[in-house]
Amino acid sequence: MPTRLIGAVAVLLLLPLGACSDADPAGAGDAASSPADREQKADDGREGRPDEDHPGGASDPGGDAGELADEVEDLAQAEPRIAPRTGPVIGADISWPQCPKGMGIPEKRTLGMPMPVDAAEYVVLGLTNGPAFTPNPCLADQVAWVKDRGLMAAAYSVTSYPDDATLRRLGDDGPFNAGSATGRLRNVGYQQALYNIATLEEVGLDTPVVWIDVEPVTHFEWSSDLGANAHVVAGVARGYTDAGYRIGIYSTPYLWEVVVGDFSLGGVPEWRAAGQTSQREALDRCGPDWSIQGGPAVMGQWVEARRDMNVTCPGISADLARWFHPY
Repeated sequence: MPTRLIGAVAVLLLLPLGACSDADPAGAGDAASSPADREQKADDGREGRPDEDHPGGASDPGGDAGELADEVEDLAQAEPRIAPRTGPVIGADISWPQCPKGMGIPEKRTLGMPMPVDAAEYVVLGLTNGPAFTPNPCLADQVAWVKDRGLMAAAYSVTSYPDDATLRRLGDDGPFNAGSATGRLRNVGYQQALYNIATLEEVGLDTPVVWIDVEPVTHFEWSSDLGANAHVVAGVARGYTDAGYRIGIYSTPYLWEVVVGDFSLGGVPEWRAAGQTSQREALDRCGPDWSIQGGPAVMGQWVEARRDMNVTCPGISADLARWFHPY
């Protein structure tokens, strides 16, 4: 994988915030329903409640956060060339649900769901087994599957709220002020990103972008404090960009608001879910009415025949190397 220097890029993202799948992204869900169709209650019995430097209510993270989209663009590496296309390009996303049955953590046993259709030209691979700090148990085999077929690839990861033990263990470990609750939450988010980067390196998966999946996670609930949740997401974003990866968001406007309110990462690119619908509806999600946090639309996702299908949004096929690594 291309050399990435952790900490080489300073992203002035995170002033104090005001404030595929089941919750398992793009395809990390039960066969009966897609991630975008599900919602659940948040748990407010967690440690790490923001303190005096974390006002109540989620809002824009601060003036510098608006620069994140520009910073992300500056991280573009010299990626291999992919011939420009006209028109939409069909792809897929897979993760732990496509692993052989019976693998994974107890709460997210793998399902043996079908792999992508032959028409898929790219695959976005999930790095987690549902929540953060749990690797996709058959990711290496899935990467090999993509490479053997000479497809294009990218990666996504589920972001989740830390339990008390994780917050105590990792809250001091990162670039943020560990003396505040907000800093500890951001540090845990940062460590989520570093964990997933290690997973990428272990399986030899090259990707120019990591999509951050933000939605409810069954059995691993977000807190009821939307501002606290937003701090975790902000830390994850910083972890990837510090390591030299561009980032984007996977969600829907509704699920994003349920988790982090009106928090924004400054308009980073968006991968938008349409649930159990159609390619036509997924393309419609590329429009401005479906903006999640103000960023450009890159892909629309829909669920068909127990598979997570994806289609590039208008204009994206002219420069596919910005979003996928060719194998």
